[in-house]
Amino acid sequence: MPPDVLEIPPGNEMFDGYRAAFERYGFAPAVKARGFLFISGQVGVRPDGSVPENVGEQTLCALARIGELLRIAGLGFGDLVDVTSYHVDIETSLPAFLEAKQRVIRAPYPAWSIIGISGLSRPALKVEIRATAALRD
Repeated sequence: MPPDVLEIPPGNEMFDGYRAAFERYGFAPAVKARGFLFISGQVGVRPDGSVPENVGEQTLCALARIGELLRIAGLGFGDLVDVTSYHVDIETSLPAFLEAKQRVIRAPYPAWSIIGISGLSRPALKVEIRATAALRD
């Protein structure tokens, strides 16, 4: 079965402002393939494109974007099986990230890798999260 791009319905408040970016940079927000939903890295921006100043808020925004993609696919956070998060200034940003993460992600937890990096696509961004969820039968 070939990969299937997750279609975001028109008028979706979370992603309507990003449709042009998907085309411009040549990527899908999420793809279904071989029983999984692969979610592209989601950064901590608000629906209007503005970037919160603190890492905790950026984390909640990135997780909200992931949550919306999961919802569109008929899934939830409990369906996540593998997550990777990328962190600028990891030594100082990790506590706020973990606090925000604990507000959203509940047991049973997915596998999760936390990686420190030097920067993201915009200087104000401090966290990006990519995820894989198991599709339901």
